[in-house]
Amino acid sequence: MPADTPITTLSQPWLYEGGTAGTLADDPLARLLPVGNQGGFRYAGSPRKGTVRLSVLYTTGVVADWPDTLDPSTGVFTYYGDNRKPGRDLHDTQRSGNLLLRDVFEHAHGSAEERRTVPPFLLFETAPPGRRIMFRGLLAPGAATLTSEDDLVAIWRNTRGHRFQNYRAHFTVLDVATVTRTWLTDILAGHATDSEHCPPAWTAWVDGRAYSPLIAPSTTIIRTKAEQQPPDPTGVAILAAIREHYRGHEHDFEFCAVELWRLIAPSTGRCDVTPPSRDGGRDAIGDYILGPPADPIAIDFALEAKCYTDTNSVGVRDVARLISRLRHRHFGVFITTSHFNQQVYTEVRTDRHPIALVSGRDIVNALRAHGYADVNAVNAWLSKIPNVHVSAKGASNP
Repeated sequence: MPADTPITTLSQPWLYEGGTAGTLADDPLARLLPVGNQGGFRYAGSPRKGTVRLSVLYTTGVVADWPDTLDPSTGVFTYYGDNRKPGRDLHDTQRSGNLLLRDVFEHAHGSAEERRTVPPFLLFETAPPGRRIMFRGLLAPGAATLTSEDDLVAIWRNTRGHRFQNYRAHFTVLDVATVTRTWLTDILAGHATDSEHCPPAWTAWVDGRAYSPLIAPSTTIIRTKAEQQPPDPTGVAILAAIREHYRGHEHDFEFCAVELWRLIAPSTGRCDVTPPSRDGGRDAIGDYILGPPADPIAIDFALEAKCYTDTNSVGVRDVARLISRLRHRHFGVFITTSHFNQQVYTEVRTDRHPIALVSGRDIVNALRAHGYADVNAVNAWLSKIPNVHVSAKGASNP
């Protein structure tokens, strides 16, 4: 699309073609907006001087160690800051992106006058081939379900023995049909909120921190084999390390699966691995805790796991056993270091069985999200998992 075309929304993403010269001039974003042509953080103004009026978050969506993700069911976009290698302090980055995040989220939880100083954020994502990009929406810092302690978090990472911090930020994609060039012009002139072209959703957020997320209709998701496996060599090596750790006693992977599920679903309470069955297999049963801390309720679930190679998929027989156990449980969890074949995936989703299907890629993503980003870190984590599971403190028992 040409640069003078109005920018639309996530529900109808528009593509902007890049150049083919093989230089920075190929970048179409610099022709659309005066925010530069490099980096994940691009802006008009200066973060260090507090003069940013418009900001762009630019994501490739394929950086394995820093997986920016958009949840279409909630409209929440998770974005990682720009301190992605050891050697710098949290806010001392080349593009000052983390400094911008710090100040923006501080003002987001302040008064309406403080939120007026928050620049509108526009989300763009690469859309190969070439330098083509896609506009994904207008972002507001934070989310309706997150507190000031949750929407911007400084997380620790360890790379080759060096610890460092980076931000994990959560934004909401607002339900805005069109971001017009007339509003962009007013934003750059310092009139973001008092412009007659300002979208009502942005005004509502500034005035009362009210979020109106753009939520995509629910669809049946059936992932391919490739979509269930890590796309990068380090991710493949992490899964190989897990398989090697349990080589010869694969049934003990059930204990690891419980800990992996806790990383994915931190509200999990009691979760106990059962004794081996006649075929040597183990299962797990547990509770997922809901409600206020003073009066929670426990929803019970059944968990099964298979430590398979990447060429051995989870089939109908494996999942059928878990389905049969759901007669007495609210939902099921199946975790594998491999993938689920298409027949199983289709049947589970088409028949609406309440089963969380956790594949090899999901395992790697969960470990990375908690700082276990390479084989050494994962091996250290595995060494701490006992083969006798202890119920979580404070969890209710049935």
